[in-house]
Amino acid sequence: MASSLYVVCLLTLQLHFLRSWATGAMTTSEKFTENGVVPDVVSTSPANLLEVKYAGDLVVDLGNTLKPSQVKNEPVHIKWPTESGALYTVIFTDPDAPSRKNPTFREWRHWLIVNVPSSGDISQGEVLTPYMGSMPPAGTGLHRYVFLVYKQPGKIHDDKYGRRSDRAKWSAAKFAAEHNLGSPVAGNFFQVIFTEYLMKVYQPSI
Repeated sequence: MASSLYVVCLLTLQLHFLRSWATGAMTTSEKFTENGVVPDVVSTSPANLLEVKYAGDLVVDLGNTLKPSQVKNEPVHIKWPTESGALYTVIFTDPDAPSRKNPTFREWRHWLIVNVPSSGDISQGEVLTPYMGSMPPAGTGLHRYVFLVYKQPGKIHDDKYGRRSDRAKWSAAKFAAEHNLGSPVAGNFFQVIFTEYLMKVYQPSI
């Protein structure tokens, strides 16, 4: 009797886990599609939700709105499911440059790191493009800022980004295709609109 009860409890827990996982995956897929990240940035939604936190315990949550001042520095926490021995690429991109209605500079590359080890420690990866905070121009509405993680088939050797300062008219999907990265294994995104804080950022030094 006791063993039967144990089996029932175990099956119930497994069913609860599977339902929770399915709900989470569905939410990620739905949010990426509802907000146009699919197809504006990628053709398919990431397989997993990427955990991203900024200083002050600010969580990136599938399209929530954050302030430019809150995301001016790199995230303090990034986590995704990894495979032992694998290498990963981390991308942070804005498809709404200069605006979502007129994205003539799509995409704006904000961060690009390759060869991140399976520990998920991005500081151990190779930075091809340094982090740039969200700085949407005044009057351009909400911008979507998208994080993507790809599993690499091997080590990436790509020095052209180290020689270039331009970030505009780039494509995360094309980069993934060039390096045979397949579909993203994890992702997340938030939105930002212009605030007065950016007046200080845009103001030239005197």
